[in-house]
Amino acid sequence: MKFAIMGAGAVGCYYGGMLARAGHEVMLIARPQHVEAVQQHGLLLDTQTFTEHVALQASSDPAAVRGAQCVLFCVKSTDTESAATAIAPHLDADAVVLSLQNGVDNAERVQAVLAQSVLPTVVYVATGMAGPGHVKHNGRGELVIGPSLRSEALVAEFARAGVPVQISDNVAGALWLKLIINCAYNALSAITQLPYGRLAGPGYRSRDARRGG
Repeated sequence: MKFAIMGAGAVGCYYGGMLARAGHEVMLIARPQHVEAVQQHGLLLDTQTFTEHVALQASSDPAAVRGAQCVLFCVKSTDTESAATAIAPHLDADAVVLSLQNGVDNAERVQAVLAQSVLPTVVYVATGMAGPGHVKHNGRGELVIGPSLRSEALVAEFARAGVPVQISDNVAGALWLKLIINCAYNALSAITQLPYGRLAGPGYRSRDARRGG
């Protein structure tokens, strides 16, 4: 499949890198400093199990979504409408868009702009940009998506890339759960400089896994 990553920061670069590593054609749409680094050296994908440079395409032009069968929409919530408007004229008619964004209403906001199918997606990954074109993966990586005619095929393609994806009839509930957990722990994590697991103890991890959080 051909994938485009709109807003390829830490989350978008991680999933784009994993998909490209599995042989998919991937276009990152990112800030110029990341684009330049990826064009020169590839994306440095630094995970818990491997570190390698992954060859893929990169551009800062939203028109680069053209031809993609699936778009991972990874921009900040404040940029949702403007980014959706920027890619709208260039999307293929049968493209599917996955909204990999925090918050509970971004998929609906994207869908209000686009004619293509937009699926809400819950992201559970710890990752950050360690420098231009360098994504550092610190843990997890699974996704939860809503049901659609394309969902089963997407699950299979992501699985080949080592990304577990679950289809859920209650993505809205999962998005709200993640938001509530973030509200409780983000500030504490920032103040203490501790990850969630150490803040909450070993019990958090087991509850987290059962609830898909």
